[in-house]
Amino acid sequence: KMDDDDDIPQLSSHTLAALQEFYLEQQQREGMKTSQGFNQYSIGSIEEDWQLSQFWYSDETASCLAKEAVLAAGKGGRIACVSVPSVYQKLKEQDSEDFSVCILEYDRRFSVYGEEFIFYDYNHPLDLPENLLPHSFDIVIADPPYLSEECLQKTAETIKYLTKGKILLCTGAVMEEEAAKHLGVKMCKFIPKHSRNLANEFRCYVNYASELD
Repeated sequence: KMDDDDDIPQLSSHTLAALQEFYLEQQQREGMKTSQGFNQYSIGSIEEDWQLSQFWYSDETASCLAKEAVLAAGKGGRIACVSVPSVYQKLKEQDSEDFSVCILEYDRRFSVYGEEFIFYDYNHPLDLPENLLPHSFDIVIADPPYLSEECLQKTAETIKYLTKGKILLCTGAVMEEEAAKHLGVKMCKFIPKHSRNLANEFRCYVNYASELD
C-alpha cells in the first residue's frame, strides 16, 4: 500500500535550504539596518509587502508629496500620514523642527518609528488612540490601501476626524467620483509615480489650493 503522503508535493531539501538562507539574509539585512546608523527613513528601508497591497512611491514622488505636505501644514504644522509610509519617511529625512508628523499604518514593521507610529486598520476608522485629538492636524495625506469604495469611505472617516481641513489623497484615477463624494477633493495635475509600475492609473486629489496643479 502506498503512503498517503506521497501525493503531497514536498519541497526538496535544496529548496528548503535556499528558502532558509533567504529568510536569514532578510533578517540580517533588517538587523544591519537598525545597528549601523542605517538611514531608517529612506524609502525601501522597509520592503514592500504585496499581501498588504503596499507599493512605495518613487523617490521623486515621495519628495514632491512631502514638500507639498510641509507647505500646506505651514510652520509648526502637524502632518498625519495615513497609509503613506514613503511620504512619512521623506518627511523624517528632512529632520526639521518646523513640523511634526505621525504615521498611521497597519503594518507593524513601521513601529520602529516609535511614538509617531499609530497602528491603524481602516476597517475600524475611528479606533484611534485618545491622544489623537479630533481636527488636530493641519493636513492629512492618505493613500487607502485598496481601490474600493468601501476602503475609501472608511479611510475618509479617519481623514475627516483628523484634519483641520486640508486633505491630500492619493488613489486610483477610477476613484475620482468617490473621492469627490466622500471627501470633497478634486484631481490635481500632478501624477504620482511608484517605484514599481502599477497597472492602475494613479492620481492625487486635494480640497485646497495646492502646488500640485
